[in-house]
Amino acid sequence: MVLEKFSLEGQVGIVTGGGQGLGKTFCHAFADAGADIVVAEVNAETGSVTAEEIEAKGRQALFVKTDVKNQDSVNAMVEQALGTFGKIDFLMNNAGIVQHLEAEKVEAADWRNVLEVNLTGVFFCSQAVGRHMIARQQGRIINIASMSGLIVNYPQAQVSYNASKAAVIHLTKSLAAEWASHNIRVNAIAPGYMNTAMARPFFDDPEYGGVWIKAIPMGRPGEPKELGPVAVFLASEASSYMTGATVVVDGGYTIW
Repeated sequence: MVLEKFSLEGQVGIVTGGGQGLGKTFCHAFADAGADIVVAEVNAETGSVTAEEIEAKGRQALFVKTDVKNQDSVNAMVEQALGTFGKIDFLMNNAGIVQHLEAEKVEAADWRNVLEVNLTGVFFCSQAVGRHMIARQQGRIINIASMSGLIVNYPQAQVSYNASKAAVIHLTKSLAAEWASHNIRVNAIAPGYMNTAMARPFFDDPEYGGVWIKAIPMGRPGEPKELGPVAVFLASEASSYMTGATVVVDGGYTIW
């Protein structure tokens, strides 16, 4: 009985940035739990590959080339998802970028780009899917925040990323408060340092990885697969009384 609450059988989910990194991990985790997946990804090559991998598991998948910064692109993606599957049960706002640069050196265009992908993109996708969910009076939205929205990372300077992820955490609370009456739950995951292909070179650099590992009580980076079950929990009925929450998965980094 308890395990049935974690099932996503017969459900449809969207994962932004689903072509690589954590996004690919989330696509596979949701599919393993029984869901059909819309891979919303700006990179056509990686997005198509993820969709093919999901179909190889026996689930349905749809790749839609999507620029989350562009509201028209987001709206078109949602319409295509609805045209194919007829409904959207959950949305995972995963797409994000980071820039390591001292605050005094950040150019206006770079600042806007990080905020547009990490924050505005989350809002555009939530708004477009939220309208459908309000009409159905049900749905779940999961936003990928970061421990960087709760603390300031060291030694790298990443002011735009930190600010964007702090804003995602508050956006999560705001949407949860507005849409609770529509039976829409909005939660976030705040990962710590994860052993992704993008982060691996930094772990190999003592200036970064050496400092990071010493600051993690568990003494290691997280593996992307360790986030999958958390995402399934928030997308499923197992978390039916949770909304507006941010689940921190950081190996204990933020407790020191």
